[in-house]
Amino acid sequence: MPHIVIIGGGFGGLSAAKRLRREDVQVTLVDRKNHHVFQPLLYQVATATLSPGDIAAPIRWILRRVRNVRVLMAEARRIDVNARRVELADGGALDYDYLIVASGSRHAYFGHGEWEADAPGLKTLEDAIAIRRRILVAFERAERETDAARQRALLTFALVGGGPTGVELAGTLAEIARQTLRDEFRSIDTSRARVVLIEGGPSILATFPEPLRLAAKRSLEKLGVEVREHTVVTAVDAHGVTCANGERLDAGTVVWAAGVAASPLASTLGVPTDRAGRVIVEPDLSIPGHPEVFVVGDAAAFLHQGGTPLPGVAQTAMQGATHAAGNVMRLIRKQPTVPFVYKNIGNMAIVGRNSAVADLPWARLSGLIGWLSWLFLHIVMLIGFRNRVVVLFEWAMAYVTFQRGARLITGETEGLRAQASGPGAGSGPRPDH
Repeated sequence: MPHIVIIGGGFGGLSAAKRLRREDVQVTLVDRKNHHVFQPLLYQVATATLSPGDIAAPIRWILRRVRNVRVLMAEARRIDVNARRVELADGGALDYDYLIVASGSRHAYFGHGEWEADAPGLKTLEDAIAIRRRILVAFERAERETDAARQRALLTFALVGGGPTGVELAGTLAEIARQTLRDEFRSIDTSRARVVLIEGGPSILATFPEPLRLAAKRSLEKLGVEVREHTVVTAVDAHGVTCANGERLDAGTVVWAAGVAASPLASTLGVPTDRAGRVIVEPDLSIPGHPEVFVVGDAAAFLHQGGTPLPGVAQTAMQGATHAAGNVMRLIRKQPTVPFVYKNIGNMAIVGRNSAVADLPWARLSGLIGWLSWLFLHIVMLIGFRNRVVVLFEWAMAYVTFQRGARLITGETEGLRAQASGPGAGSGPRPDH
């Protein structure tokens, strides 16, 4: 039987595997992790609303009833399109007849990779847990800090990037500082924490219509978030960020949500890519010169529908992967492939309690109605009945009690001690003693 290799266990990879479930083919799905992560809710792990297990599920469990799919936990390092072989990081290899690359994306720092250490991005569960630790440790450091200036810096959170991730992080952080933590500290007033959202472009949520952008901005400002538009970050270090206008913002925590780039694996295909490293695919999602190789999701630059790349959202990956799998079956049956047509089913972003914006094909929603729509859609899209029930319960408890149930600082905090260093840093006892 034809052997189809799928690289990536995200939305795209799983959609391709499910599309092939009843076909007379052998499928191997490769991912360097053993779990699928519901990325739209990663920010809720980073802000201590949900636990990692609430938004993730083992890939083998998800595909347990898809008998023609074999799941391998391995990292694809290079693709040899001439030999039709995927080379793995551990020295192994997989030969294929057809290949679907759904390897996703990573953080993009616009040529400043050194910023990542001080401004982590949010793409994996590990990222979310690390950011959660940074946020919670910042409050702990501020509680024991004796220097007023340094204390203010520790209670300043700079979020670089005004897309949905940055907006959602900013709104939730403001609620944590002003509601969740307000009665738990004695030396600091958490309600005075600064949350600064920095966007280099003219507006936050640039892909949304102007009325929704303005509604989101008003909601953020109502929560106390400082929204800085037309502000480009030119430097990041352990103590904050520097902007192009010369402004220096001292911040104990910096989170990067300003850009993404395709997985480095895409570059090994040896075909043209755009500035973000995405493969410029053919109308049917195959790559030039190799009709048996398809690239989907964040790894693909599909320029045949409006001239600009499609949005990097779950629906793009799912629709593209399903279509690519269908084209693979057309090739196997000696039929011509068909061009991909993306159907925009809408765009959403939550701002805070009772506030979200939704740009849907049939309506534009904001406020409470948008928030309820956002909740419903994300519960429906979560994989696994248990996760749906647990997340719904956690949201209900957070709504009633204003508390976040996953506010645990785990892992080694020694590397974060630099947050409390610098001129005027306090000399109180270490919190782990």
